[in-house]
Amino acid sequence: MSFVIEAARLNISKVSGGPFAAAVFETESGKLVSLGVNLVTSEGLSILHAEMVAFALAQKKIGSYDLGRHDLPAHDLVTSIEPCAMCFGAIPWSGVRRVIAGARDSDARRIGFDEGPKLKEWRSELEKRGIATICDVRREAAAQVLLDYSLQGGKIYNSRE
Repeated sequence: MSFVIEAARLNISKVSGGPFAAAVFETESGKLVSLGVNLVTSEGLSILHAEMVAFALAQKKIGSYDLGRHDLPAHDLVTSIEPCAMCFGAIPWSGVRRVIAGARDSDARRIGFDEGPKLKEWRSELEKRGIATICDVRREAAAQVLLDYSLQGGKIYNSRE
């Protein structure tokens, strides 16, 4: 999580996107497969959330759209904040077996981001599909990145500005 939070912080300082980062790791070995940072504002594409970038890069590297394929090691998504509605929807399709999140949805909403109409019981919905969730990992540090972004005048973008 420290690695992912630092990537979110660097994304702010390099002005390359929003205050979010995510990575895909092999569960057993802890080997980094991919790192994604939010590129929405720098690339002008609404789908370039950190989780979506991390999934795309991991799937490309592994050569499969299914990170949960039976002949592959299990994979985790480590994300600096709980997934928004879009990223939540992508998680089951990605094949990851576990989601580890830092800041909460409410931390992003507090500074003005619209995380979309996500189910209140999103964790149990993933767990029904065999995807474990661990939340609030280094929450305070992850939420501080969001606050710093806001205080530095970072663009708070939503679907209808």
